[in-house]
Amino acid sequence: MEKINENSEVYPSTILTLDDDFALIRSFNEGNEAAFRTLINRHKEKVRNLVFLTLGSADMVDDISQEVFIIVYRKLKSFRFESQFTTWLYSVTINKCRDHLRKVKIRQLFTSISNDEGKDIPDSEEAKGDFDVQEIVRQAVAKLPEKFRVAIILRDFEGLSYQEIAEMLNSEVGTIKSRVFRGREALKKMLEPMREELL
Repeated sequence: MEKINENSEVYPSTILTLDDDFALIRSFNEGNEAAFRTLINRHKEKVRNLVFLTLGSADMVDDISQEVFIIVYRKLKSFRFESQFTTWLYSVTINKCRDHLRKVKIRQLFTSISNDEGKDIPDSEEAKGDFDVQEIVRQAVAKLPEKFRVAIILRDFEGLSYQEIAEMLNSEVGTIKSRVFRGREALKKMLEPMREELL
């Protein structure tokens, strides 16, 4: 598979529906490489965003995203059309992120960040308004335990249903609801000291 780039020949950008995803997959499976490049261009930014939020760092976004689409390229012929393509794609992405987290033992890093007593959070009057709210929230999400972090990202950032998340993570819907609830509660506690600045 060639390296993904934005200048590759693609189908018209007017392709927007779920049926078009399926049509592109079928076209690719019949030998049309351009169909796969179109599929990539439709979903690459969501994959990049999901990798960024899951890892809590921009350092590996390009590499992990590239690896995700290489896996998709190799396994697309086995896609069964029983769920949305994005559900399958997000599952591949999350699994790849988990593999990366295990390899570099990044959980230890999150633990150390969590114990850092918020040194990256501005606390002076002069600092108010000088930070990016989205970045502060992202940093807080990155400190959550993985099972809560992934559930929060998929539910609150990507807007997936509890059922979709449960299928993606091979869990019960009730388990996912519990993780989202507990993750939100943990975020509230972390962000409470900054309520005035964030609101």
